Amino acid sequence: MNKLKYLLSYRSTSHGNPKEQILNFLTYGLLTLVLFCSIFLLWDFSFGNVGSGPEGFFFNGKKDKHALVLDLTHSQEILLQSDAAEQRIERNGNCTFWDCLNIYKCEHDRLKVYIYPLQEFVDEKTDKVASTLSSEYFQILEAVLKSRYYTSNPNEACLFLPSLDLLNQNMFDKQLAGMALTTLDFWGDRGENHMLFNMLPGSAPDYHTVMDVPTANAIIFGGGFDSWSYRQGFDVSIPVWSPRLAQSHAPHATSQRKYLLMVAQLNLLPHFLRTLKELANSQPDKIQVLGPCESQSPERSLDFSLRCSFVNHQKRLDYPHLLAKSKFCLVARSLRLGQPDLLEIMSQNCIPVIAIDNYILPFEDVVDWSLASVRIRESELHSVLRKLESISNVKIVEMQKQVQWLYSKYFKDLKTITITALEILESRIFPLRARSSRQWNSIDTNSHATFNPLFLTSLAPKSQGFTAVILTYDRVESLFLLIQKLAVVPSLQSILVVWNNQKKSPPHLSTFPSISKTLKIIQTQENKLSNRFFPYPEIETEAILTIDDDIIMLTTDELDFGYEVWREFPDHIVGFPSRIHVWDNVTMRWHYESEWTNQISMVLTGAAFHHKYWSHMYTYAMPGDIKQWVDEHMNCEDIAMNFLVANITNNPPIKVTPRKKFKCPECTNTEMLSADLNHMRERSACIDRFSKIYGRMPLRTVEFRADPVLFRDNFPDKLKRYNDIGSL
Repeated sequence: MNKLKYLLSYRSTSHGNPKEQILNFLTYGLLTLVLFCSIFLLWDFSFGNVGSGPEGFFFNGKKDKHALVLDLTHSQEILLQSDAAEQRIERNGNCTFWDCLNIYKCEHDRLKVYIYPLQEFVDEKTDKVASTLSSEYFQILEAVLKSRYYTSNPNEACLFLPSLDLLNQNMFDKQLAGMALTTLDFWGDRGENHMLFNMLPGSAPDYHTVMDVPTANAIIFGGGFDSWSYRQGFDVSIPVWSPRLAQSHAPHATSQRKYLLMVAQLNLLPHFLRTLKELANSQPDKIQVLGPCESQSPERSLDFSLRCSFVNHQKRLDYPHLLAKSKFCLVARSLRLGQPDLLEIMSQNCIPVIAIDNYILPFEDVVDWSLASVRIRESELHSVLRKLESISNVKIVEMQKQVQWLYSKYFKDLKTITITALEILESRIFPLRARSSRQWNSIDTNSHATFNPLFLTSLAPKSQGFTAVILTYDRVESLFLLIQKLAVVPSLQSILVVWNNQKKSPPHLSTFPSISKTLKIIQTQENKLSNRFFPYPEIETEAILTIDDDIIMLTTDELDFGYEVWREFPDHIVGFPSRIHVWDNVTMRWHYESEWTNQISMVLTGAAFHHKYWSHMYTYAMPGDIKQWVDEHMNCEDIAMNFLVANITNNPPIKVTPRKKFKCPECTNTEMLSADLNHMRERSACIDRFSKIYGRMPLRTVEFRADPVLFRDNFPDKLKRYNDIGSL
């Protein structure tokens, strides 16, 4: 206000000719109008329904003036009337993603969450408050507010988050909380597209696994789900937070640990506790049971161990640091399934032993708990030590490292837990944005170690077959001939023609050869070589054969054999034309070599099989500007794909059959892209450029080729599976 007043007074004291005075008068009037509009908007934003103030957060480099301000002094008081209780609808236990979520509200390419203004819900008759905002829930609201998911505009929101704190059922009035939900502006009749956080559900004596509040069709982010109450693919299982975690410091994952198993949970059911006491009495060097801190003397509590130590007769809490003395820590059944012990255990890099039969672990939809925990049946708790002793030390170290990584990645604080839960929900609504299981659970997704990124431990299904993706521009005769040859391959499921010419429409489907397999045509919007790797929804198979329209010399047996080899190595590129990269000591650069040699490091995708996973990776996860460079130069898309696969798997491609000649018999040199004099020089430059972007040379050189058994031997043809294999 002071700045505006100063500006107005400065403008009004200017002198000059009449035109300047008229101009100054108009300027003064305009600024005055702006001033009053600003005051009006400021008043509306500060006290209106949006609940925002003059401050705001920056999103995508822009300040959102409408953003919610988490200021308790400006919370609204909402009076709850008794007739609101009649509008409550109990929780729909059969909700699924398809019938309880209005997906049409999620129009954007990412999840958008609207947070209700801070409101205090008060019973009109008794002045009793429905719920008081806790520090933990305040942190959750703040995490969403400052995340990329937040929107201040309810009209563009996919989900709605109330400011009503429902984290702990012991801390809010169940009846008033249910009434408060029905008064929310966008709750409607059934609370569609609303999300509710609840870590401690149920209360004595029943201790239900979901909170005893009528939540209708709202999504529950719950900390105590069992397999009966959890709505798979709809709810999200979250951990129970422990205030102790803010002060705890994690030891090294592989530090020396005295005990095999530690039991620190205090609220175990009596029969489980008796079993564990018996184990501790018989094998005290392997199992440690921590009792409560009740003793006022240095003597051991419960005759098993100390949870607290005493210095100068002052009790000092050693928990949860005591957990670092054991390799495994137990989480067993109590009245509530969800316990803060799980995160306390993980914070000390102790491997959780889960002895709850039907407990839905936190983020179980995406986190592979088998890599970081041990599950044991409740009825087999007496044999827990025998099971843990069977785990090798190497496996224990791996699991400890996985526990440490999972905790720091997804569970270290309330902000991390909240953002992880939202990402899981976003991956359901927008599956193309979802991370793979490997990305969720791999400690180092950029590791150069050899592993299968697709988690394919067995053969790919043979019945599925492959989809042939033909990239073509205008060679119709060659295209038709290729389609006829592909159509008779037994393992072919369908053909997808990618027409890369925008100046000319593809031939009508009626003019294409009549074949018994499915044939589809797609005309691209831009002439790009990367179009051959786009993950088109028309591709329904795992295996993709990318093939140029002039590769018409491959036989049926060669293509069928190539697919069989790919089934055994589905994470490799398996194909026919091979190339190699070599280091030039003169120029000190990598050089692309097309001469015939026994060594190969690349298989050209003009005729090669690959998993559809690599099409997604090429389109959406290519590092640097490689994809853009390929599209601009119309070259090296096959080299880029070889780099991508080799960098992730550290495996070389596989060449099949001895054929080395791949020439179009009807094409002239002026029609072929490789006839360009700069083509070979650009491909050498590609290898140099890509290796710098990756920071290493991922391509591996091998002397290996896959050939059918007996195809060269002098045996009767009826004894051979593949007879028609081309020579050099």
